[in-house]
Amino acid sequence: MSVNGLDEYWVPEHVKDYLRGLGFVLPLDDMEPWIRSWDDWMGARGDFYDYHDRDGLGRAYEVHRRSIHPAMRVCKEWGSLLLNEDVKVVCENQEATDWIGSFFSSTNFMAQAQATVVRAFGLGTGAWALWVDLDRKKVRIRHYDARMVIPLTWDEDGVTECAFVTRAFYRGKAVDQLQMHLRSGVGLSVDSSSPSKSSPEHADALLAMNDGETYRIVTVCFDHEGNELAPVGMAPVFDTGCAFPTFGIVKPAVTNTRVDMSPYGQSVFADAVDAVQAVDLTFDALVSEIDVSKMRVFLSDVLFDREKTGDKTISIPFGKSDCTVFRKVMSTEDTIQEFAPALRTSSQSEAFRIALQMLGDLRGFGLGYFDFDESRGYVRTATEVSSDNSVLMRNIRRHENALEGAITGIAKGVMGVSRGFGESIPDEGVMRVQYDDSIVQDVAAEKEQDMREVGVTMAAWEYRVKWYGEEESVARARASEIGVAGSRAAMPSK
Repeated sequence: MSVNGLDEYWVPEHVKDYLRGLGFVLPLDDMEPWIRSWDDWMGARGDFYDYHDRDGLGRAYEVHRRSIHPAMRVCKEWGSLLLNEDVKVVCENQEATDWIGSFFSSTNFMAQAQATVVRAFGLGTGAWALWVDLDRKKVRIRHYDARMVIPLTWDEDGVTECAFVTRAFYRGKAVDQLQMHLRSGVGLSVDSSSPSKSSPEHADALLAMNDGETYRIVTVCFDHEGNELAPVGMAPVFDTGCAFPTFGIVKPAVTNTRVDMSPYGQSVFADAVDAVQAVDLTFDALVSEIDVSKMRVFLSDVLFDREKTGDKTISIPFGKSDCTVFRKVMSTEDTIQEFAPALRTSSQSEAFRIALQMLGDLRGFGLGYFDFDESRGYVRTATEVSSDNSVLMRNIRRHENALEGAITGIAKGVMGVSRGFGESIPDEGVMRVQYDDSIVQDVAAEKEQDMREVGVTMAAWEYRVKWYGEEESVARARASEIGVAGSRAAMPSK
C-alpha cells in the first residue's frame, strides 16, 4: 500500500458492473465517497494537509501541515483496547473451545483481527470471510476493510449475503478476484464455469434458489481490462454446507448518520473531524513556533573572506545554510550580533493539550485518556485513566458487544466447513467471546478477589468457568480433582 494513497486498492468499475448485471443494487456507490474521505484522514492526506498559499507578491507556494495522525491513533487505540491474543471464543463444549482456540492460535487470527478492527473503526466497516483450499482441504480466514466489502442482501438484523473484492496474482499478472458468499445456494454445479457478464441469462442461473439452505462461495476473476478469467485450479462454486453465514461484518458501535439504511457502518471519528484538525493545527503550530524561534546570528562584513572573480569581489559564505547566520552589509560595528525570539511554547502546549482532551472525549475515551502532561508524556495509558473513567468502560462494552457477533459467526463458519472436510469437532452449542480487559482493569486483583469468594459466595467450578472459559462439566470435574488432591496434601502423615 502506498504511503500517498495512490496505489490503494478500490473496487474497479468492471466488478461493480458485473454485480449490477446480476441484479444487485450496490450500497457501496453511496458510501464510497465517505469511505475515501475517512481513508484520507487516517493517512493524513488531502487539502487540509497539503495546500497552496500566497506570499505578499502573489506567488503561490506549496505548504505541508505536520501531523501526528490523530485519526489513525484513535483507531489504533480502539483496536488495542478490544482485541489481543488473550481474547478467546468459548463454546458450551470444551473440546470445541479447545479446537477453535488451537485454530486461531495456529493461524495468528487475533493479531490480524486487531488490524482489521483498526481499519474497520477508521473506515466504518470491515469483514472476515472464509477462504477454502480444496486441494489441501484447509479453511482459512481472510481479512477485508470497507474498500473491499460489498453487502448484497441485508436488513435491520444484519448482512446475509456479501461480496468481497481483492487483488490477486495469476501467472505473474494482477487480477481482480470477486468472491460472493450467497445464501440458499446457486444454480451452478461445482464443475460448471462461472457466469459471463456478457451472458445475462447466466445471472438467473447464478441467483437461482436451491432446496439446500446453505451458503456457497462463488469466485470470479477479471483481468485489468475487465475480461473474465478462469484460472487453473480455481473452483467457480463451492458449497460450504453451512446454513449460517460464512463471513462476519465488523463495525464499531456507531450509528451511520451519513447514508440512511446503509449496511455499512460509520467511522469512529466521523463526527470528530474538527477535533482531528484541531490536534494537528496545534501540533503544527507548536513545531513551527520552535522552528521560527531559532537563534539568528548577524555577522559584520569584516568577518567574511573575499575572493576576486573577474572584475567582482565576492564574499565567501560560511556557516550553516539553514537561515541561522546572516551577513550585515556595509557594517563594521557590532561585528557579531545575536537575536533569539521569545518562545510561546507554554501557550502552544496548553492549546495542544485541550485539543487532545477534546478528541479523546468526543471519541469515547473520556477527557483524561489523551492528555499532555510533562511528567507522564502526552498520552496516558488506559490503566491510568480506567479507574476514574466510567465513560471509557461503557464504550468498551458497547464495542465488544458489537464485535461479538462477527467473531463468533466466523468461528462457527470455520468449524462448520472443517467438519465437512472430515474434522471431528463436537457441536459447539452456545458461543461467546471472553475478552481480555487486563489493559483497562486490574484483572489480577479481580481474580484474587474472586478467589477469596470461592467457598463463600462462589463455587470453585464457577471460578474456573469465569476465568478459564471451561464448560460447566469440565470445570466441575477439574475443581473436584484439585479439591481431592488438595485435601490429600493437607492430610498429616502417620
